[in-house]
Amino acid sequence: MDRSNYNWGVVGNCRSAAIIDNRGDVIWLCLPDFDSASLFAAMLDAEKGGRFGFRLTGAWDIQQHYRPRTNILVTRFENKERAPGVPRDIFEVHDFMPRYRHAGKGNEYFTPPELIRYVRHISGRPTFSVHFAPALDYARSETAFEKHKTYIKAISTSGSYESAYLYSSFDFDDILDGRPIALESDGFLELSYHQKLHPQRIERIYLKMQKTEVYWLDWVDRNGETAHYNDAVIRSALVLKLMVYQPTGAVLAAVTTSLPETIGEPRNWDYRFCWIRDASMTIAVFTDLNHAQTMRRYISYILGLLSTKESKIQIMYGIRSEKELEEKVLEHLAGYLDSRPVRVGNAAYTQPQNDVYGVLLDVLFKSLKYLDLKLDENEELWTIVRMLVRTVLERWREPDSGIWEFRGTRQHFVYSKVMCWVAVDRGVRIAERLGMSHYVNAWRVQRDIIHDDVLQHGWNAQIGAFSQYYGAPHLDAANLLMEYYGFIDAQDPRFVSTVMRSREQLCHKGLMYRYKTADDFGYPSSAFTVCTFWLIYALHRIGMPDDALALFEKVLSYRNGLGLLSEDICFDTGRQLGNFPQAYSHLALITCARLFSQDQDGDIPPLL
Repeated sequence: MDRSNYNWGVVGNCRSAAIIDNRGDVIWLCLPDFDSASLFAAMLDAEKGGRFGFRLTGAWDIQQHYRPRTNILVTRFENKERAPGVPRDIFEVHDFMPRYRHAGKGNEYFTPPELIRYVRHISGRPTFSVHFAPALDYARSETAFEKHKTYIKAISTSGSYESAYLYSSFDFDDILDGRPIALESDGFLELSYHQKLHPQRIERIYLKMQKTEVYWLDWVDRNGETAHYNDAVIRSALVLKLMVYQPTGAVLAAVTTSLPETIGEPRNWDYRFCWIRDASMTIAVFTDLNHAQTMRRYISYILGLLSTKESKIQIMYGIRSEKELEEKVLEHLAGYLDSRPVRVGNAAYTQPQNDVYGVLLDVLFKSLKYLDLKLDENEELWTIVRMLVRTVLERWREPDSGIWEFRGTRQHFVYSKVMCWVAVDRGVRIAERLGMSHYVNAWRVQRDIIHDDVLQHGWNAQIGAFSQYYGAPHLDAANLLMEYYGFIDAQDPRFVSTVMRSREQLCHKGLMYRYKTADDFGYPSSAFTVCTFWLIYALHRIGMPDDALALFEKVLSYRNGLGLLSEDICFDTGRQLGNFPQAYSHLALITCARLFSQDQDGDIPPLL
């Protein structure tokens, strides 16, 4: 299979992230934050986008790996040409974004908006030139350079003012002119959004790297061990942690924009925002991995979004709680492999998606179990619960855009109805837990009405499955989650039939379609990775663990060499597609890995 694409790594510090290709080039970086304008976007336009890497002459072997149990990416360059008796020229680039606790400041973290490239001399006298070609503000203007005594400053020449500072142990003229640099000892390149207040020397850079490594090692140590697939769980957890925005606790769906679901098609979206659905699922996984503090910060984020009794919940927000996410097209960028348009912002924020209430109320219910909330926090949470349940009871009978964000149609999607049931069910459980018994009976009645409605109108006897929407003759992979959320028993013949029909109709070459019906852009032609994990989970639950395990092993084979997954996979070539790395894919990987370990661990897997 052709899986040469997306051979990329990601580094970050819960403030921003960089995508680095398998040649060691930075091809995506936004500073100061995830959703800021890019400094490097060669990922979306190889000519205009800008990149930051190393240029070599001769034949070199280039390999990549992460320093074990960290988000520090190592690119190793080894010259394959060597004269007899001469040491081989070898050096490594250790890429990271600093993250560690401020000394003496409790839970405050040092997360500066900067990328550090620590260049480690291994042997010989390797020679390279630095290719430093930022294209600020999504390459909307030319970038100029100023050479100062301690840094190189990159500046946008028109439009919005943007700048960045490059500090280095290497000669500035050599960097700017692309002249050869002979490496004889360790060096560094530090790209910062801010001008530094202290001299940046190799000793300081090395200390930042060591502190960052210790932070990640300590964070991973709190995960505990999984009986099976522990390395895959660790890498996925590290990826998910990168996407938790430190200042607010918001969780991103992915760190990129406009990587296409299918090459050459317009299904290109900006995922650098906090979808309540995706984020809540991620938080459920973190809680199961013993990271309750991450849940606490996310709950604080939610409480801030819904601060008044008149607050209306959206399906998604900006990472700083922005409610308007205007979608724009960057016409001047060619797109990944000429897949236009390149979008920033996401118009889906205006859509009604009724499933979001169930996922959010489920994680609020879990917060009562895992967090020792203060009385005033519980009272605030209870106000939000009542508001959400009230909204569900007002809206559950209405059509919506569904989990897959159909832009041109609204339907009575079965999954949305199921999640409305989940919302009221979790409202009942929360009311019971908080001793608010006078709400319980009324909500139970409404919960049962929703349940009966779904069974009556969502089940399609002709296709032998729960359908995509009421009266539809086709399937939707989201319905594979009905059992996990407690809507239906795993051995109920209707659920078993839905799983088997979904496998028969939506699974192709061991990968799952979300659905096979036409949407706003035609018929989908790539696999949606998380849906395959949903099938794996459902197969295991209905008593087919061997089939589930075989399918899980197959999906793992589609990860890139660094263990990372995107949103989509091409059925024919196995290449990764869609935004990268994808929170949905990695949280579901963790859930399934823990599912296969639960006999040894004694755990119930978290929400997919």
